[in-house]
Parts: sequence; structure tokens; C-alpha cells
Amino acid sequence: MLNRIFNNDKTNTWPAFVDLFSNLVIILIFLLIVFVFLWTTTSVFNKRTGAQTIAELKQTNAEQSEKIRQMENDERDAMQLLIQARANLENAETDLNAQNLSMIDLITAYENQVNKLQSEDAAAKAQIIAMQEQLDAQAAITSAQIAELEQQRQQIESQMSAQIAKQSAEYAEELKKLNDALSAVEASARDQEAKYVEMSNRLNKALADKVAELNEMKQFQSAFYRAIKTALGDTTGIETDGDRFIVSSDILFSTGSYKLSREGKNQLRLISNVIKDFEEKIPSDVDWIIRIDGHTDTTPVIPGNRAYRNNMQLAMLRATAVMNELVADGVSARRLVPTGFGDLHPVALGNDKESMQKNRRIELQLTNK
Repeated sequence: MLNRIFNNDKTNTWPAFVDLFSNLVIILIFLLIVFVFLWTTTSVFNKRTGAQTIAELKQTNAEQSEKIRQMENDERDAMQLLIQARANLENAETDLNAQNLSMIDLITAYENQVNKLQSEDAAAKAQIIAMQEQLDAQAAITSAQIAELEQQRQQIESQMSAQIAKQSAEYAEELKKLNDALSAVEASARDQEAKYVEMSNRLNKALADKVAELNEMKQFQSAFYRAIKTALGDTTGIETDGDRFIVSSDILFSTGSYKLSREGKNQLRLISNVIKDFEEKIPSDVDWIIRIDGHTDTTPVIPGNRAYRNNMQLAMLRATAVMNELVADGVSARRLVPTGFGDLHPVALGNDKESMQKNRRIELQLTNK
């Protein structure tokens, strides 16, 4: 080559060198991309948590792609530098030729430029190695994270299995308690049913006895009212109504009074004779009474009356006076029950004189206790 230079042979090998170096750099970048792709694919399909790893490696791949783009930019810059160097060398060669510079200086400058390019190539290779080491470190970190996640999953599964076993035991114990309680309830229900049947039988018997007693009482009631009616004759102000007979208060008491009149006492003496007669006729096993109900009209009580404050008290006093008179005539007190209703249960709803007279009454009813 020196002979050609000194023989002024203008053949230039610099473009071929630049093309060769550029091709080497491109090949290295291609191999790096293939290596990263293969490593990423292998890592993704060998991990149980591939989806998460893919996401992480996508981010890593994006970062590496950015670095590769930077290297491509560096390559372009290097190419520009090489082109510039080539131009500079050509200019320098022209200048040297023009200035009659020695060929040795030109070769020295050329070699320095080559050394510089070789240094840059070594730096690029070192950067590629550093990037590969960084990728390996990230892969190691990802593997450690996957292992840690797998350990956490196993721990969670173990805890859930223990919790399920504990809950199953608790549910079994609770179910046993419920079954025991159900058995107890069923036994109690059977006892209650037996008691219910027994009580029902007793109740049915008691109802039958009561019905028989009522039927028997109805017979005595009919005879009793017929005897009262016969004893009183055609006395005005006394009438029968179903299972009771009614005595007008006007016959027994004067207006606003609870003291019996002479005529009232005479009427009650006749009634007492009938009651005493029936005390001997009604069998002793029939538990009967005569209710004496006192009723008044709606005329308000005169203010300042010290004997009673309202019609309810007046009605009760009149019923008690009737009872006392019957007892005085020989009727057993245990067969008589006085009650007072005041003006709460009228038989006539009008406020005229006739309706008011009907509402002032004493009702006697033969009934059972």
C-alpha cells in the first residue's frame, strides 16, 4: 500500500472499511435483538405466572427497545462521524497532496482515526454487555418475585384449608346441637300432644256435663218463671222476657230512692216464696244463682246527693236492697248476686216518658254460676 501511496496510486480503501464496520455493528444489534426475544419467550412460557411476567417483560422490553433505539442513534452518529472523518481524511489527503505533506503523517492520522473507531466499537460492545447483564439481573429478580408469589399462594391455600376445616367442625357441632334440640322439641311436642288429647277429652266431658246442666237448668228456668208469673198474677209492671223476668222499679222504689216501698216488699215476698220452693226442688249438684240486675233511666243525678254520685251507684243500691229483702224473707244469700248497670243497657232508646219508665227496672235471672 505504501508503494502505491508513494507511487501516487489514488486507490482508496476507506469506504470499504466503513461499510464493513457498519455491517458488523448491524449484525451485533440484530444478534442482540434475537437474543432478547429468545430469552423473553423462554422466560414467559416457563413460568406459572406468565401473564404477570409478560407484563413486566413488556415494560423491560420497552426499556430495552428505547436503549436499542439509542444505540441506533449512536450508530447513526458514528456513521456520520465516520463519513465526516472520511471527508476530513479526503480533505486532509487533498491538503497533504496540495501541501506536499509526507505520506507517513497521513498514515499516522489514518491509524489514529481507526484506533478511535475501534475504541468506540469497544465502548459499544461494553455497553451491549452491560445491557445483557442488566437483563440477566432483571430476569433473576422476576424469578425471585415469582417464587415469593408462589410461596404466598401456598400459605394462603394452607390458611384457607385450615379455616374451612375449622368452620366445618363448628358447623357439624352446631348441626348436632340443632338436631338434639329438634329431638327434644319433638319429644316435648309428643308430650304436649298427649296432654292436649287428655285435656281435650276432659274438656269434651266438661262441655257435655255443662250442656246437660244447662239443659237441666232450662227446665228449672221455665218452671221457675211460670211459678213467678203464677204467684204474681196479673200485677202491672212485671213481665217475662226470655230467660228472665222484669220488675219495674216504679213498683219497688219511689223516684230517685233505693228504699223499697210497701207494695214492692209485698211483691218481693211473693217472689221469695217461689225461690224458697225451688231451693228444695233443684238438685243439690246443680250450682245455680239468681242474678239481680239494677237498671236506671238516663235522668242525671241531682247534684249534692250524698247517697250516691251517679246512676250506676243508684242501680247497685236498688239491686242490693232487693237482695236484702229476699234474704229477709228467707231466701239463702248464697243464691243471690246483685249487680248494677245504671243507664248503660236501656231496653228502649227514646227519651219520652214511656221509654224512660221501661228502662227503670230490676231484672231477675235464674242461671248457673
